[in-house]
Amino acid sequence: MGTAGPTSSWRRRLGSARIYVGALIVLVWGLGPFYWMAVTAFRDPDHTFDSTPWPTHLTLDNFRDAFDTSRGNNFAHALLNSVIIGAASTAIALVIGIMAAYALARLTFKGRYLVSGVILSASMFPVVVLVTPLFQLFTEIGWIGKYQALILPNISFVLPLTVYILASFFAELPWELEEAARIDGATKVQAFRLVMLPLAAPAVFTTAILAFIAAVNEYLLARVLSGSETEPVTVAIARFSGNNPLVPPYGAIMAAGTLVTVPLVILVLVFQRRIISGLTAGGVKS
Repeated sequence: MGTAGPTSSWRRRLGSARIYVGALIVLVWGLGPFYWMAVTAFRDPDHTFDSTPWPTHLTLDNFRDAFDTSRGNNFAHALLNSVIIGAASTAIALVIGIMAAYALARLTFKGRYLVSGVILSASMFPVVVLVTPLFQLFTEIGWIGKYQALILPNISFVLPLTVYILASFFAELPWELEEAARIDGATKVQAFRLVMLPLAAPAVFTTAILAFIAAVNEYLLARVLSGSETEPVTVAIARFSGNNPLVPPYGAIMAAGTLVTVPLVILVLVFQRRIISGLTAGGVKS
């Protein structure tokens, strides 16, 4: 009896230490590259390859170079293109995904699980296989270099994620509320729009953030299907050129990457509670 207390306390401390060590490893692994990118972005171009782990030779020249258009770079326009493509892809995917997820969760029909499996398997399809068919198709209909050539493929990529998250969430909602609204005289559409959809707001918000990030991060298809007026930041950053055509402007590239990444990181940090609740609420049984 005398050793049970100290042993139990020691085990709790060891368990807490493991949690903190694991969290620290994940933090360093995930944010380490971002930290080094930010440090390089604020470092003088003459000291780009300085291995000092903390910020040194601070300057804003790299950010000015990132927005400089004299060398053919147009980062500001590419940033606007990414916002347009990401927002449009997310909005359309949410509209379709909400209806599809609600139908899969609420309606009982033959082949429902087969449809769910097909939608989920679409997210595992290799993108590289689609490059040539989409390029040939969009060339024939004159879409190469236009926004729709980038938005439609992105919708097909983020839609399975949208349906997967929302379907699991809708399946756990209390359907008695919908039935009560129907008894009060509401139609199916009104019960869904006024009762069920507001309850799914955390999951919808989570899905919107993840879909937008996925759409903005897409590179392979954007590299092939975009034009000079529609290329997103992923393509624009990869094409950055500096004073020496044989040496990539690493400082400007890091500055542009920092400007793209910081808003997304802040967005996730600010709304992390909503994101976590949206991802986990559908898995809680009532």
